[in-house]
Amino acid sequence: MPEICSSCGLPVELCVCEEIAREQQHIRITSEKRRYGKVVTVVEGIDTSDIDVDELAKELKTRCASGGTVKNGTIELQGEHKRKVREVLNGMGFPAEIE
Repeated sequence: MPEICSSCGLPVELCVCEEIAREQQHIRITSEKRRYGKVVTVVEGIDTSDIDVDELAKELKTRCASGGTVKNGTIELQGEHKRKVREVLNGMGFPAEIE
């Protein structure tokens, strides 16, 4: 007997909880200037209880070819990557907006 998801009641193979969680996110992408004129792209508004932020940050760092970190549920990427991050997040099913 297949395992049943506790949230939606569907078998784990057919579970849509993560897709629904992605669509309900309100993600904002901004840029900040830090010390010595360095630019950092900040991705905010990710609900850490539904989404694995560390895995998402790893994917964004790989796609943008930059370094970065996760601090307090926000993802910080080194450099100006607002458009690329929006494209990647939209491709993964997240509705993201640039501010």
